[in-house]
Amino acid sequence: EQIDSWIGKKKWDVIHFNWGLHDLKYMGPNGENLFSKEKGGKVQVALVKYKKNLELLVSRLNKTGAKLIWRNTTPIPPGSRGRYVGDSISYNSAASLIMIRHGIPTHDLFTLSRERMKEIMKPANVHFTEEGSKVLAESVAEVILEALK
Repeated sequence: EQIDSWIGKKKWDVIHFNWGLHDLKYMGPNGENLFSKEKGGKVQVALVKYKKNLELLVSRLNKTGAKLIWRNTTPIPPGSRGRYVGDSISYNSAASLIMIRHGIPTHDLFTLSRERMKEIMKPANVHFTEEGSKVLAESVAEVILEALK
């Protein structure tokens, strides 16, 4: 809903983007955030809708003329509230097909995060430690700087 205001009228050289982690969280029947699917929670954006949304977003971003870089969704650690291990894999797989079709490279923070999960992620939480955020930021900066060459 906000993509046009986020892009604005600026000229973009590179857009490094991701959607997914909030899409795959479970919501309660009355809009409760991070609800259990065992208690009737439903994923916020179903995979079918996610794919449609991502196609629209990619089409819009392509109109900027910027070099696009998709950043896949990081893993969900065991015990995370309202999110389930493996869901980011399903969403990443769907996104990967869209990115391949559009010729958009993927920055793989999923693998980086999974391999160092115990070191850089908070336990049972999709968020990162301060050091983890620094690791991710350095990786993103490296990818963007390379794209700007």
